[in-house]
Amino acid sequence: MLKRYFLKSKKRNFSTASIWIKGGSNFDSVGKKGINKILSSLLTRGCEGFNNFTLSEYIASYGAELNQEVFEDGISISIKSLNEHFSKLLPLLDLIINKPTLLETEFQKVKKSSINFIKKDKENPFNICFEKWRRIVYSNHPYAFSTNGNANDVSKITYEDVLLEFKNFKSRDKYLISNNLEINGVTIETLEKKPIEEKLRPINQDLSPNKRFDFNNNDSNQTIIMLGNQTCSRRSIEYLPLKVLESYLSYGMSAALFKLFREKNGITYDLGVYYPVRSENAPFLVYLSVSNKKALFAFELLSTLWKDLLLNPLIDAEMLLAKEKLKGSFLLGNQSLDEILQRKIQLISYGISPISEIDLNSKINEISSLDILKLTKKYFSNPFLSISGNEKICLEISNRWNKNF
Repeated sequence: MLKRYFLKSKKRNFSTASIWIKGGSNFDSVGKKGINKILSSLLTRGCEGFNNFTLSEYIASYGAELNQEVFEDGISISIKSLNEHFSKLLPLLDLIINKPTLLETEFQKVKKSSINFIKKDKENPFNICFEKWRRIVYSNHPYAFSTNGNANDVSKITYEDVLLEFKNFKSRDKYLISNNLEINGVTIETLEKKPIEEKLRPINQDLSPNKRFDFNNNDSNQTIIMLGNQTCSRRSIEYLPLKVLESYLSYGMSAALFKLFREKNGITYDLGVYYPVRSENAPFLVYLSVSNKKALFAFELLSTLWKDLLLNPLIDAEMLLAKEKLKGSFLLGNQSLDEILQRKIQLISYGISPISEIDLNSKINEISSLDILKLTKKYFSNPFLSISGNEKICLEISNRWNKNF
């Protein structure tokens, strides 16, 4: 079933239509991780009346764009063009999701491309470190796996498997959103605001430190450290307080991480917080990379910061600045029409009614430092640590980890 939504926006000379299909890599079955990534790519490589080449040529002839991406919770397919050409291109979305050609020759190309991408991904120690962190945090939950799958599973996926997955795909809920009235959708501003029903997924807080730790040995001169835990879903009232914490830690040059690691000690190459939107328990992860010589010092600094977050509430000045930076980040996210449409349709698929900027700011203003302290104690008292680096350094950090966490 396809639900249609229209978003009023400032008059523009172009239109975008985006479809969100509920169910992305979280629908990958055991032994077939990466199958929805393959299916998504295959959908846009030919549909009724078009093969891969003629479809690309037709879209390009109008100066339009066709994009697709697989997320943990869904698949996004969008088309963008000048207003005068939109009526000629909009029907393609219906053909792509309902009447794709799914040719076996194209499947073989997509499968080969997926395997090559996964192999290339493994060359980046950041990706390897994150994969290990994700596995110890989420165990067998779908969020433990990459949206791209793994090389072993993808190599075994057959053409028949993909055809079977498409049968499942056809029954999934689908949501279409556009800034163009031609889609005949419900105006988002008129949607009834329903109370959010959150289904809590239990978090195992009783694991010993060694079961919350993993490392990858590499021969580079860089050590990567990732520390965090799974938290709440986007539907939770805890989401915004954790966004304020993310802002405090990582937004701009006034952020706590920047000031501690770069301004005061000048020791990191890269650092930040990863806290994405998820339908279920989202990861909240602090990451940083340093030279091997500074790795132990960096771990001690991070450990001290972490314990401070568990013991002491943020002061009023820190809260005020974090809230203002968060509001600013939401405003920046409203500058791109594509981002706005993507975000709103994703939230609608989660069962969340979009709220106005005024309501959002009001909710942010209500958050207290004690709200954040309560959540840090809840989610970060028993964090998970993943390291990529020299084996000797990793083992020394492991010893300190077991003593202190």
